[in-house]
Amino acid sequence: MANFSCFFLFFLVLYFANSYSKAQSVPAMYVFGDSLVDVGNNKYLALSALQADFPHNGVDYPGGIATGRFSNGKNSADFLAEKLGLSTAPPYLSQPNDVFMKGVSFASGGAGIFNTTNEDVLKQTIPLPVQLGYFSLVHQRLVKKLGTANAQEHLSKSLFPVVIGSNDLINFSKSGNSPQQFVNHMVSSLKEVLKRLYGLGARKFLAVGTAPIGCAPKQRFQSTSNECNEEVNSLSKKYNIGLQTMLQELKSEHKDLHYSYLDAYSIFTNFIDNPATYGFNETKVACCGLGRLRAALPCTPVSDYCSNRIHCKEWMRS
Repeated sequence: MANFSCFFLFFLVLYFANSYSKAQSVPAMYVFGDSLVDVGNNKYLALSALQADFPHNGVDYPGGIATGRFSNGKNSADFLAEKLGLSTAPPYLSQPNDVFMKGVSFASGGAGIFNTTNEDVLKQTIPLPVQLGYFSLVHQRLVKKLGTANAQEHLSKSLFPVVIGSNDLINFSKSGNSPQQFVNHMVSSLKEVLKRLYGLGARKFLAVGTAPIGCAPKQRFQSTSNECNEEVNSLSKKYNIGLQTMLQELKSEHKDLHYSYLDAYSIFTNFIDNPATYGFNETKVACCGLGRLRAALPCTPVSDYCSNRIHCKEWMRS
């Protein structure tokens, strides 16, 4: 058994490492997104219940310690940096006054494209618009340190992974909009963020589509038959279509903008339908949690966790 994020990070790294090699001398990586790439920002949100700074998270991390990653070990941001010859970009909130010459992660578990996604008394996150605001502050410091021209050159060579959208889709039912209206709003809002990043010097984007998140254990748990939530999957497909169209539009508007798109939906669908092909024997049950499908309650120190999990680090290097 392997967890969902482990499979995700394998294909993310495999795909993007082929597109961006060490030979391209990438100086830094500025990461935007949610729990799939959060390397510890949420642990600095003291009032948030969306935390991973405790066991069994980190059980396979070097030293067996929890670091705030929503994972048993390293996550996709760690491995992507490693493949590019970079150190993992640190969480922004760990040192918010730094210049971050070698990159930084603004990603936050539970975050969405919208400010309102997962935002309540107990579920504080760093939504994408706030992540953008933090990067704007980093940009100012880079310009002050390097000068405008050198800061622009530095950022134009850097990578800007954007891994977000799943939490918005999961919270769709609270929006009061039609499915198409909702995903259109997601896409248009994300486009504005990417345009702002472009205006601040970003030129190379790594865009990841949303997976069939209706098949994640928490979504399956809502069905007595453990089946996928096809309404959420349909939303994911609509969003991915809109996302790809939007990226093409941005490229036509800015000729010096470059992007790679990862079709996570097709990859995961193939994995779910043909698990044995990839060395898996379970695609429905979470690796860590409590209750049916280990999805009734999230991963906490009192949760059960699978002993036959595949360590992402070992799998990546096998």
